[in-house]
Amino acid sequence: MKKKIVDGKVAVLISPGYGAGWSSWNLEHPGLLFDPVIVDLVLENRHSEIDDYIAQMCAEHEMDPDEIYTGGSGDLVVRWVDEGKRFRIHEYDGSESLVLDENDTWHVA
Repeated sequence: MKKKIVDGKVAVLISPGYGAGWSSWNLEHPGLLFDPVIVDLVLENRHSEIDDYIAQMCAEHEMDPDEIYTGGSGDLVVRWVDEGKRFRIHEYDGSESLVLDENDTWHVA
């Protein structure tokens, strides 16, 4: 899985807008959470090019582009996480947020 790493931090893509999540609606394609090309497109505010990139990627890998949900691509943002740090994506009604393991409340039975 390719990732964009800068100064020991990994770029993670999330879609905070309501309606549809990016990673939570693409569980079969976990690489989309870190895809460095999409990260660069988001950082350069070129969201409109993401669908074309996905189509090209699917063609190169002989995948059906309908397998990848791109509805949340217009809301994508990059969050930076320390390399090796555990996190999860929390989703509510399509709105995603990034939760680091030390910021989450855990209970023991």
